[in-house]
Amino acid sequence: MHPSARLEPKVEVSRPTADRVRVCLAGDWRRAGVPSLADVETLLRRDDGRPRVIEFDTRELRAWDSGVLAFAARCEELGKEHGVEVRLGTLPEGLQRLLRLARAVPEAREARRGSRRPGLVARVGEAAQATGGFVLDFAAFLGESLQSLGRLVRGRSAMRWGDALHVMQTTGPQALGIVALINFLVGLILAFVGAVQLARFGATMYVADLVAVATVREMGCLMTGIILCGRTGAAFAAQLGTMRVNEEVDALATFGFPPVDFLVLPRLLGLGLMMPLLCVFADLIAIGGGFVVATGLLDLSSADYVQRTLAAITLESFLLGVFKGGVFGLLVALVGCWRGLRCGNTAAAVGQATTSAVVIGITGIIAADGVFAVVTKVLEI
Repeated sequence: MHPSARLEPKVEVSRPTADRVRVCLAGDWRRAGVPSLADVETLLRRDDGRPRVIEFDTRELRAWDSGVLAFAARCEELGKEHGVEVRLGTLPEGLQRLLRLARAVPEAREARRGSRRPGLVARVGEAAQATGGFVLDFAAFLGESLQSLGRLVRGRSAMRWGDALHVMQTTGPQALGIVALINFLVGLILAFVGAVQLARFGATMYVADLVAVATVREMGCLMTGIILCGRTGAAFAAQLGTMRVNEEVDALATFGFPPVDFLVLPRLLGLGLMMPLLCVFADLIAIGGGFVVATGLLDLSSADYVQRTLAAITLESFLLGVFKGGVFGLLVALVGCWRGLRCGNTAAAVGQATTSAVVIGITGIIAADGVFAVVTKVLEI
């Protein structure tokens, strides 16, 4: 036999007598994994009489690692489960010492996952506690951002205006394409759905009013905020999360640069200033989408559409949409930066931070829009 063949890891389980199970380990078991327990379990469960002893034959065992240790420990557990004596005296001395050491240290209660699922009240309490900590952490981050803004007003901030201008470029002009596409389609949909319903009453000329009011007050700022949340908020979280993983944020703090001043404030100002302008652009594009439907599918002239649009839009509605857009922009930037700076130290944590920034940002935008709806109803705006 070739010498290398004797080093192949082998395990043979036999039953030389009715009351004994012999486990023969041979070869080199380094980096070979854990030997299979299937044959041992089969012999212990046979119906023709249960053995009383499990013994080991390791005369041809050349080398071993933790895999063989785990196998021997599992055999010992099986013996206790079935009431069978396990004789470990023939194992290598080092392996026996490790097994004695493992038995000497009791297993921690928390080391093994319990099969019992927490009750409903416990799960609700844990979720409430986690949510409370989440809210408090965001409030603390908001406070840090306001302090940073105060330092900027007093001229003591470490923010670089070049960074803010770069953020304006990436969040403003570079986002015009996707903002235009989505809002044009929204204008088309609003006009088409409105035309179908208004045609039942012979009032298709009010399609222009519908598109103008819905776009300026709600859809323009809402859709633009959601687009920027998925595009820019996720980018903020990924950028700052990667900096956190690479310990660049810690390096800034070590050299005396406040991370909020240096990283968060330019993004807040850049997106907060560009969002109202994007909302105005989105309003024009969405109204243009409604114009295509009204003049192409309905008996409405271009002059009539423009006239009714200008008559329907009031200054209060226009300023409300622009103001809401600015608030949504600040919210998107805050959430993106917050999740990025609170990122863990692994690559998977960056993905989780990006995902949570998008989910929390979109949820916050819709919730804030609902609050605006209630406030404007109370104030009769």
